[in-house]
Amino acid sequence: MASIFCVSFSFSQGEDIKKKVDSLKRTVISSITVDTLNLAAAHYYVGEWYRKATTKTDSANYHYYKAGKLYSLIGDKFGHASALYGIANIQRNEKDFMASEVNSIEAISMLEQLDQTYPVKELKSFLYNNLGILFNELEQYEQSIKYHKNALSIKQDLKGIDKFKIYNSLNNIGYVYKNIGKYKLALEYFNEILKDEQIIEENPEYYATTLANYAHTLYLSEQNDELPRLYFRALELAEREAPNGYVSIIINHYIAEYYNDSNQKTLAKKYAYRAKNISEQYHNDDLLKSLLLLSEIEEGENATSHLKAYIKLSDSLKKNERAIRNKSARIRFETDQIEKENIQIAKERAWLLVISIVIIIASFLLYVVVAQRNKNKELQFIQKQQETNEEIYNLMLSQNESIEEARTLEKKRISEELHDGVLGRLFGARLSLDSLNMNNTVEAIKTRGQYISELKNIEDDIRKVSHELNTDFVSGSGFIDIIKTLVETQTAVYGLNYNLEHDDDINWDSAGNKMKIHIYRIIQETLHNIYKHANATHVNISFRQKNNVICLSIIDDGDGFDVNKAKSGIGLKNINSRIKEINGTINITSEKNTGTTVIIEAPIP
Repeated sequence: MASIFCVSFSFSQGEDIKKKVDSLKRTVISSITVDTLNLAAAHYYVGEWYRKATTKTDSANYHYYKAGKLYSLIGDKFGHASALYGIANIQRNEKDFMASEVNSIEAISMLEQLDQTYPVKELKSFLYNNLGILFNELEQYEQSIKYHKNALSIKQDLKGIDKFKIYNSLNNIGYVYKNIGKYKLALEYFNEILKDEQIIEENPEYYATTLANYAHTLYLSEQNDELPRLYFRALELAEREAPNGYVSIIINHYIAEYYNDSNQKTLAKKYAYRAKNISEQYHNDDLLKSLLLLSEIEEGENATSHLKAYIKLSDSLKKNERAIRNKSARIRFETDQIEKENIQIAKERAWLLVISIVIIIASFLLYVVVAQRNKNKELQFIQKQQETNEEIYNLMLSQNESIEEARTLEKKRISEELHDGVLGRLFGARLSLDSLNMNNTVEAIKTRGQYISELKNIEDDIRKVSHELNTDFVSGSGFIDIIKTLVETQTAVYGLNYNLEHDDDINWDSAGNKMKIHIYRIIQETLHNIYKHANATHVNISFRQKNNVICLSIIDDGDGFDVNKAKSGIGLKNINSRIKEINGTINITSEKNTGTTVIIEAPIP
């Protein structure tokens, strides 16, 4: 039978494949985005830790820069702006004011493009605050005040913001006004903070800083009535919270300056040296201020010594700042190089993704083709099996026709024998008895005895014919004859001797055609396996019936085999499949060089 195999995809199937591919692409891209976002966040928080908890600003700068690049890669403008803010803070502290300004403005521009949510506005206020501080350092005070007021305006517009963030902007504005000599305005901003009496309990150190700035503004405006009391009040609060802390440096500077102007040199030196000793533990900028202040308070060699130390430290700091700026530039350059490499890697990954998708689609198509081909083979096998079953069924029908014909002929023979033989003899005996009925001679009596004996013989003949009619001479022999024909044919072809035994009591008519067909095919397959694998010379086949269960045994004298290893063979799979169809069981035992025994049991439905 010829068959044509073809694979076709309908429009809907193509759409399903496209949807699956698109879904796969979205999953992969989403996975890449999530991984990039997590990596960017990791770099950002490492940078935060280095900036706030250590003095390793180069490490902080590196991680901020990496975070910014990764955030930019996935289009996260808020994350990118946050990283730029961290970099701008470091650059401001390292006196790289121009770079700090550029990064701050760039970050603000990014934030302006986003929805103005609470986090966006808050970060924008921090950036304006950074610009205000760096412009104060550049002595561009008007610009500094402008940015500080922008920060303050944003903070005041945020509901639920921490009040200390607002106070921070107020303090910064007051500090700038103090620097440009607008003392009245400075005092107003400081007073705005100090009138909150809860600050002393909530944050004494912050209150001390603000009070010190307020007192210093009074000093600069020559309002000395409350001085130095306010200085000492501020110093007391600062020392209580953080002995020898950073705030103490500023307050000791202010007190030393106050006593120096009052010509109280001893007290001025006391607080100036205290500021110097504390500042040596913190930041060089404050140490510079302490050395400069001591060069003004001291006299002679001591003043010269402090001035030289000031100059030396100042030069060293300038060199260090240049080195840090160069190092930052180098970090950016190296990071850019790494970024280029990452871009190349990303391209390679993109190609890998494309190739992977192509391979997946090709594999899917190959799977469809192979599955369809196997399905066609399976359908062809089933069709062939059905054709074979039909042939067996037709053979059985043909055999039954032969049996019915034999039955008819036998009945005709018996009928003729009854009519021509038994009935004729009865008619003759009846006429003879009629003629002797009235004769009582010895000879007549003897003759009647002979006729009576003949009647007995006729009775036996009738009983014999009746018995023959009552016994179906072909009962159960129809299917067995088919099996016998099969066995005779195959053993002759295979060169085997055989012995076929069966119980005459088996009612094959009640077994059903389905069971008989499967038994026929099982015997056929088993004989084929014996010929192909066993090298046997003789096979015994027997049918028995026990408790409405047909038992078929097939025994050969072949080489034998390992039953466990042979279970995966196609022949045994077919046999097992047929046994399953008739709810039967199979038991195979085999020994090397001895032979194999196959026992099959199937219940009669």
